[in-house]
Amino acid sequence: MTASAAYEVANPGGAAAVLVLCDHATNLVPEAVAGGDLGLPEAEMGRHIAYDIGARGLALALAELLDAPALLTRFSRLVIDPNRGEDDPTLLMRLYDGTIIPANRHAGPEERERRLDAWHRPYHAAITAEIDRMVAAGREPALVSIHSYTPRLRGRESRPWHVGVLWDKDGRVALPLIARLRAEPDLVIGDNQPYHGELEGDTLNRHGTLRGLRHVLIELRQDLIATPEDQRAWAARLAPILAQVIAAS
Repeated sequence: MTASAAYEVANPGGAAAVLVLCDHATNLVPEAVAGGDLGLPEAEMGRHIAYDIGARGLALALAELLDAPALLTRFSRLVIDPNRGEDDPTLLMRLYDGTIIPANRHAGPEERERRLDAWHRPYHAAITAEIDRMVAAGREPALVSIHSYTPRLRGRESRPWHVGVLWDKDGRVALPLIARLRAEPDLVIGDNQPYHGELEGDTLNRHGTLRGLRHVLIELRQDLIATPEDQRAWAARLAPILAQVIAAS
């Protein structure tokens, strides 16, 4: 595994025509941002507002089982959200699910640009470079983006889905994946739930839709992948299904 300040690369020699991505892999706040402290207590930094709980472990296990390279962020989404376009108003959050982010309250255009240069842009440049490398090697990749979501937002109803499959215009992977997962009798599957896959400028729009690459975003409910054992178990369940769906796409 190799790493920069903005991202880490796992299984770089993976032979599959698949690239695993994890935009919200960690709640790490770099020292260069407010001394490494956004002004939130540990309990708040451990919530879904700071990162996608369980997503990193799941992404790493999937990359290993699929024999695919993976790119994962090394900064909290509260530093700057890599799954947003540069002009998205939620790129740098000041309030998230009822929590004020003290170190972001007065972050102006210069600070936003600094964070883009230091973390957001290097991560996306690494994705572009990896896709280019795989295409040049004759392995046009299918992009598999791994996320997780909280079982319940504050003041909202509980979310019933175990897995959400998000997609926009390209259903080559998403639609057969939804069908396969819905055939599993113990699963409730969300088709563009709890979020919709249509978000201009997000990771899969930028690297999948605009490049014509097959892609899918998979959301796991966080209580299902809270432990390393759960993450490995879900990776073992998803990997063969994903491999078959991608091979047929």
